[in-house]
Amino acid sequence: MQTAHAQHTEHQHVHGPDCGHVAVPHGDHVDYVHDGHLHREHAGHYDECEPRDHHEHGSHEHVHGEGCGHVAVPHGDHVDYIHDGHRHAPHDGHYDEH
Repeated sequence: MQTAHAQHTEHQHVHGPDCGHVAVPHGDHVDYVHDGHLHREHAGHYDECEPRDHHEHGSHEHVHGEGCGHVAVPHGDHVDYIHDGHRHAPHDGHYDEH
């Protein structure tokens, strides 16, 4: 899944293991939860880590929600759940890969 290259401008904070933000493994990089969205370091700046297209996660039998055992990550107007090394977001009766 590819992400859009949306640079987060005027970002003064440096993310890393001790920065105080939740670190979320995401494919070949780590996102950091910051102000309700996710940042990833890219070529000396930070991007908003957002999927480029709609990617439905097929055959997902687990129901995410409060107490489901997966880390909840606030993401814009919804909550993603960390599951098997990626983020799931509820959408129209299924989960999307984020």
